[in-house]
Amino acid sequence: MSAFLAAEAGNTTARNLTIVLFLVFVAVTLAITVWASRQTKTATDFYAGGRAFSGFQNGMAIGGDYMSAASFLGIAGLIALYGYDGFLYSIGFLVAWLVALLLVAELLRNSGKYTMADVLAFRMRQRPVRTAASVSTVTVSIFYLIAQMVGAGALVALLLGIRPGTTFLGMDADAAKIATIILVGALMIVYVTVGGMKGTTYVQIVKAFLLMSGAAIMTVLVLAKFNFNLSSLLGAAADASGKGDAFLEPGLRYGVDVADNAKQTFYNKMDLLSLGIALVLGTAGLPHILIRFYTVPTARAARKSVLWAIGIIGTFYLFTLALGFGAAALVGGEAIRAQDAAGNTAAPQLAEALGIDFFGGDTGGAVMLAVIAAVAFATILAVVAGLTLASSSSIAHDFYANVIKKGQTSEGQEVRVARIAAFVIGAISIVLALFAQSLNVAFLVALAFAVAASGNLPAILYSLFWKRFNTSGAVWAIYGGLLAAVVLVFFSPVVSGAPTSMFKNSDWQWFPLSNPGIISIPFGFLCGWIGTLLSKESDEQKYAELEVRSLTGAGAH
Repeated sequence: MSAFLAAEAGNTTARNLTIVLFLVFVAVTLAITVWASRQTKTATDFYAGGRAFSGFQNGMAIGGDYMSAASFLGIAGLIALYGYDGFLYSIGFLVAWLVALLLVAELLRNSGKYTMADVLAFRMRQRPVRTAASVSTVTVSIFYLIAQMVGAGALVALLLGIRPGTTFLGMDADAAKIATIILVGALMIVYVTVGGMKGTTYVQIVKAFLLMSGAAIMTVLVLAKFNFNLSSLLGAAADASGKGDAFLEPGLRYGVDVADNAKQTFYNKMDLLSLGIALVLGTAGLPHILIRFYTVPTARAARKSVLWAIGIIGTFYLFTLALGFGAAALVGGEAIRAQDAAGNTAAPQLAEALGIDFFGGDTGGAVMLAVIAAVAFATILAVVAGLTLASSSSIAHDFYANVIKKGQTSEGQEVRVARIAAFVIGAISIVLALFAQSLNVAFLVALAFAVAASGNLPAILYSLFWKRFNTSGAVWAIYGGLLAAVVLVFFSPVVSGAPTSMFKNSDWQWFPLSNPGIISIPFGFLCGWIGTLLSKESDEQKYAELEVRSLTGAGAH
C-alpha cells in the first residue's frame, strides 16, 4: 500500500511514458493495417484474410481475440477483490474452448464461407435465416464491445493519474473516461474499415504476443516477491483482503448464503449456476470467434488453430491467478476500489507496485505501469476491431447482399457496406458504454456469452446435427433465445435496482439473477424445437449434403 502511494509522485513520468508508448503502438498497428489494406483486393481478403493464415497464426489471433479486457483487466480485478470466486471466470472461459473444439470448429470451417449464417442458411430459406443471424451477431457484438470500451475508460483514467477530484487537460475523471471511450471507438473503426480481416488478424497476433509477454513477466515478478512459494502468495493475499481464509474459499461474490433468507440464498446459488452455463456454452456461439475458423485453408488447420488457442489461453489464465492474488497482496482492495470500484484497474496497479519494488522507485513504477497499460490498451483495440469486423461482415454479407439484394451485388459494394456498418456499430457501442462504466468488464462479457449461447448456439447445433430442423426452427431459436436473454438482462439488477446498476437511480428490476443463461439458453433450444415441429418444411437431401460437407470438407470454400 505504501509503495502504491509513493508512486503518486511519478504521475508526470508515467503520463509522458504512457502517451509515448500509446503513440508507438497505435503507429505500428496503423502501419500494419495500411499494409494489409493494400493486400485486400477481394471480399474473401476482407472477410477471411484470403484464407491464407496457418494454424499457428490463426491460433495466436484467436487467442488475441479471446484474451480481451475481460481476461486481463476484469478477471484480475475480480480475483483481487473476491479471491476464489474471481477465478471461476478463468475456469469457465477456458473450459468453453473444449466445447468449441469438439462441437463447432471443424464443422463450421467445412460448411461456411464468411459468416455463421452461411452454415444456417445452407439448407434453409436464405432471407429469414440470414436476417435473424445478422440481428443476433450485431446484438452479441455490441454487448461484448461495451465491455471493452468500459475497460478502456478505466485504464486510461488510471494511466493519466485521474481520480475523483483530480483533472487532466482540464478534464475530470468522468470526462476523461468518456473521451477515451470515444477515442477507442474511432480507432477500431479505422482498423476495420481500412485493413479488413488481414489487418485485424495481424494486429491480434502482435497483441497476443505482447499480452502473453507482459503477463508472464508480471507473474514471474509476483512469484519472485514471495520466493516462488504459491502458499505464501495466497496467504498474503488473504491477509491483505481483510477476509482471511474466506478469501480463498467460494462464497464471497457468488452463491452467497444469506442468513434467515432462504429465497435470496436460492437466487444466489442459481446465479452462480447461470454464470457457469453461460461461460461454458458462450464461446461456441460468439460471432467474432466463429468467423476466425474461415481464415484458414483447411479443416485440419482449423483444428490446429483451436489447439494452439487452447494452449495460449490456458497458460494465460494460469497467469491471472498470480495477477489477481498478487494485486490483492501488493496493492490491496482499498487502493484498487479507490481507483475503480469494479476492480478493472487491478492488473495495471499491480504492474506499478512491482515496478517500484524491482526497478527502483517512482520511475520504475511509471515504466512498468506504462508498458502494461499500453499492452492492455492494445488488447482492447484488437478485440474491438475483431468484434466490429464480425458484426459489420454479417450486416454486409448476410443482410445486405443476400436479403436486400438477393445475391445480386458486387464484392466491392458488399465491402463498402461492411465499412459503413462498422461506423454505425462503433457509434452505438460508444454511447451504450458511457452508461456501463460502473460494471466489471469480465461480468459484462459473461452477459455477452449468455446472449451468444441463447441466440446462436441452439441454431448452430440443431443445424449441424438435427435432420428435421428447418427455417422456422432456426428463426424461432435465434429470436427466441436472443429476446429472452436481452429482456431478462434489461429487467435484472445489472440495468436497474442495485448500487452497481447501469441506471443506479432507477428501479424496474423484477428478474432476480444477474446472468440470464440458466433460463434463456434452454429457452432458445426449446424455441428451436417448437418452431421446427410447427413447420412441415424439411429437406433431407440438403441435410445429407451438409453432413458430408461438414464432416469431410468436400465442396468447402
